[in-house]
Amino acid sequence: MRLLYATGNHAKIEAMRRRISILGIEIYGLESLDAKLPQVPETGKSPLENAIQKAKAYFAVLKVPLFSCDSGLYFDNVPQEIQPGVNVRTVNGKRLSDGQMQAYYMGLAKEYGDLTARYKNAICLVLDENHVYSAMEKSMESEPFLMTSRPHPKNNPGFPLDSISIDLKSGKYYYDLQEGRLDTVAVEHGFLTFFEKHVGNRGK
Repeated sequence: MRLLYATGNHAKIEAMRRRISILGIEIYGLESLDAKLPQVPETGKSPLENAIQKAKAYFAVLKVPLFSCDSGLYFDNVPQEIQPGVNVRTVNGKRLSDGQMQAYYMGLAKEYGDLTARYKNAICLVLDENHVYSAMEKSMESEPFLMTSRPHPKNNPGFPLDSISIDLKSGKYYYDLQEGRLDTVAVEHGFLTFFEKHVGNRGK
């Protein structure tokens, strides 16, 4: 089965493609479409609300089976006013570039020390008008990790925070993990379970 991953972030598309390839699902992204794309709202107060908004807005125009994901970033022991939540890339109303985003979070790690962080993730899958599924499960959350002010020399466009993220289990930067382990970090097991449940044999 072919599913549109409603994002223009190539790094996210590739990570998802590798992670769910065992299900026989073919993933493609917005950049492969020759169509006028809608202006999509992201005004939700949670990753789940944003994922649903995006998936429904794209489906209303494109009319193809698709899914959208959204994430919120949450730190332990920081003031509530600097908790990113769903505004991971937007600070004080400004949308940050990859470089600006990395610099901002490195600054927080310098100010507060290495930060224990986690991503809370959500997904909305629209197969057709009558089959819409969404979830924001604990199994979709990332494992806790450290965000540091000391960047790894490698930098992957689309995932600017990976170069300042350290796996707690191994003490290694994300970019020093084996590829299979990095894919597990990027796309948690809960997404596999979700697709197995709602796509199932259609993907075979």
